[in-house]
Amino acid sequence: MSKKIILGLVLVSAFAACQRPAAEPEVYVPAPNPVTTEPVYQGKYGAN
Repeated sequence: MSKKIILGLVLVSAFAACQRPAAEPEVYVPAPNPVTTEPVYQGKYGAN
């Protein structure tokens, strides 16, 4: 009798472990102003 109880508990715990949690929707929130301008080449020594 105790073997049946242990087997039942093992099966129930294995079934519970295999269940996937409810998937939460992933919401993408972009950062404000993610695109910046490219720096302009100003010569070898800067703005001379």
